[in-house]
Amino acid sequence: MRQAREAIRDLALAQGFDAVGFAPAHLDEAAGQGLREFLAAGHHGDMGWLGARADERAHPKSLWPAARSAAVLGLSYAPAADPLATVGEADRATISVYAQGADYHDVIKQRLKHIARAIVDEFGGEVKVFVDTAPLMEKPLAQAAGVGWQGKHTNLVSREHGSWLFLGVILSTLDLGDAAAEQDHCGTCRRCLDVCPTGAFPAPYQLDARRCISYLTIEHKGPIPRELRPLMGNRIYGCDDCLAVCPWNKFASAARETAFHPRHELTAPMLADLARLDDPAFRARFRGSPIKRIGRDRFIRNVLIAIGNSADCALAPVAEALLADPTPLVRGAAVWALSRLLDREAFETLRARHAPAEADATTAAEWRPAVSPSPAHQASPA
Repeated sequence: MRQAREAIRDLALAQGFDAVGFAPAHLDEAAGQGLREFLAAGHHGDMGWLGARADERAHPKSLWPAARSAAVLGLSYAPAADPLATVGEADRATISVYAQGADYHDVIKQRLKHIARAIVDEFGGEVKVFVDTAPLMEKPLAQAAGVGWQGKHTNLVSREHGSWLFLGVILSTLDLGDAAAEQDHCGTCRRCLDVCPTGAFPAPYQLDARRCISYLTIEHKGPIPRELRPLMGNRIYGCDDCLAVCPWNKFASAARETAFHPRHELTAPMLADLARLDDPAFRARFRGSPIKRIGRDRFIRNVLIAIGNSADCALAPVAEALLADPTPLVRGAAVWALSRLLDREAFETLRARHAPAEADATTAAEWRPAVSPSPAHQASPA
């Protein structure tokens, strides 16, 4: 057992992983209870897949009864620069650190497969690899394996890598033993809770995804709730606020993995440039990026929310051009953006021209007087 563990650890480190831990393929009842409470409260929003296989998530052996052990591997994506530096740049977009480089699923899965093959070749048994795409609760397993603990923001925190670890799991039929579970080191700190722009944490260690900007910009498929739009600022894909303020980040070094280093075109891109992307241009620009998975329409919806929050009247023509977009989701977001940027007279002129022809009921509702424009100087800052 010890020989296998050391060999797996050496393989993982050679593959560039920054943290390795081992635990039985089992989660205690607290993890399952927390998931059930999260679902019962409706905090998962549109993510019906979380509830569809909840029992498997709570019990790894339900996912694979033969599994005996879990090797949990962490790969740092810690930024070299302040991830919140662009939040105040109204004409530019803020994209979550994790999405500024290559898609972590692709990077990590290939390495896990390499390690898994080596385990079987040398020690036998069977293995399965997981990277955030199967009903497996990686974060509680990571805590049981001593890799880190779930902080008050519900993300994993490491004493060596802060809040910046991607996780991969190898389940095995081998008995690899376990490590001492990591203890919670959050103490009385609540910076992550207090910094959340939308108040997505009803209590420490609880997340209401329906208010989380990461959920709203990535998972949510429809119009973003009107009351949350002004709170999003220029965050168009994900949100790093709760991660970035974690005090444990001071011990993290910038990610060694070059695949996760930010692509130049994804660090503070201009909102106007992004809003002009059609589907082929969107696919080309975000090839190899996790951003590509949400599709052009949701992405442009997010960009238009940021434009509406910019208080920059020079962006109004960019939004106006999207009133003719074939997608209702985009047209509705364009209406809202213009209601924030234009004075009443200019907005009413557009309403008279476009509202009578709007066939989509949800988009038509954006034009109604109840959603009358605010003067541009009153638009909420980022």
